[in-house]
Amino acid sequence: MNRNKNLLVCGALAAWLALASGVSAQVVGTARRKVPQDPAAVSLNQMLADAQTALDRKDYSAAAKDYQSYLEKKPDDAAVHFQLAYTYTALQQLSDARPEYQRAIDLDPKMTEAYLNLGLTLVDSDPAAAIPPLLKAVELKPDQPEARFALALSYEKTGKLPEAADQYAAAEKLDAKSFDTHISLARVLLLERKGAEAETEFRAAIAIQPGWAPAHLGLAQSLTLQNKLDAAAAEYAIYVGLNPNDPAARAQHASMLYDAGKDDEALAELDAAAGSTPEALPALRLRALILMRKKNFAAAVPVLQKAVAFAPKDPTLPAELGHAYLEAKDYPNAVSELILALTANPSSLDVLTDLVLAEYLSKNYPAALHGLDVLSQHETLPLASVFVRATCYDKLGQKPEALAAYQKFLEQNKDENSDMYFEAAARARTLARELKDKKR
Repeated sequence: MNRNKNLLVCGALAAWLALASGVSAQVVGTARRKVPQDPAAVSLNQMLADAQTALDRKDYSAAAKDYQSYLEKKPDDAAVHFQLAYTYTALQQLSDARPEYQRAIDLDPKMTEAYLNLGLTLVDSDPAAAIPPLLKAVELKPDQPEARFALALSYEKTGKLPEAADQYAAAEKLDAKSFDTHISLARVLLLERKGAEAETEFRAAIAIQPGWAPAHLGLAQSLTLQNKLDAAAAEYAIYVGLNPNDPAARAQHASMLYDAGKDDEALAELDAAAGSTPEALPALRLRALILMRKKNFAAAVPVLQKAVAFAPKDPTLPAELGHAYLEAKDYPNAVSELILALTANPSSLDVLTDLVLAEYLSKNYPAALHGLDVLSQHETLPLASVFVRATCYDKLGQKPEALAAYQKFLEQNKDENSDMYFEAAARARTLARELKDKKR
């Protein structure tokens, strides 16, 4: 029987788990028989010959009719049941093919090809049901890489990753030059988060097909798992060069460039990704982070506004937008967003700290003092907050409280050259004199 070596073909990354369908995935045989030369026998031989001729010209419907006619006369011919199943498979009539493969197995329990093809018809629709016949095919012919590959794929589709990896590895030993096997084993190892082993398999696949973009993406992901970030970034660059219309991969590449401190390159990558499709939330957040690190807070604000519109229920975005407003010196909007953020996450001291500063800079001193009181219940206030408290009391005309706060700041701050120290010392002297004069 003839066997097609290209049993399964991996497609693009998004379809890695798809099993190649159609005739190329099946094993086809011949069913010519020597029958005694009586009229009935001649008629049967002619049916088989006609069926084979139809198969040769890929007229599967005609072949199926000839095989059906033959089996009406000789229903116990296992090889012809197999051939009929094959023609049904070629016609994509899998529900008709399966019982014919099973009938061939019942009649000839050692027909490896029937187990293999029965398993292949089930891999897509019912991978769990495909496993038993494929196990039998492997048992009958353990040196057949096609059966092991199909069995591995069935295990993978049912979520049995260790078993899938074992079978892919066994198939690889039988055919070390198979790109499909290397890439499939690499994929499973990556899913198991075995970065180093996955890297080896992706590199082997790339050595066979250097221009296959998903292999470079997988290699980049396996390198990232191992924290080999420079090498991973290089592979992402290769991948997006081969497949420029993948915004998610471009965003990931931009993230790695950001982590490496290459802000301008990261922004360029985000710009390229945004050219093909609207930016997703992770890309918007990354863009805002880059802009804020570049101190371009005014540009970060509209980016975060888009993010909020994209995900209005995300509890962290108001805090990010509020901080951007604060840095951009838009204090009223900062207060509004930070109040929303604090409502969503009342325990966030970072948000409360930003809100206190925004209220203070908005000259809402009572609100700033209240926030400082709340903060002081959870942590020791930093020197800057002590200074803000003193200033708030001072602005509100609460001179004794202001003097005490300034004095506390001066006791804790030993940097006599700082602007805050100079201002606090001057105000403390003035307030002390004013309070002393008031007592006279």
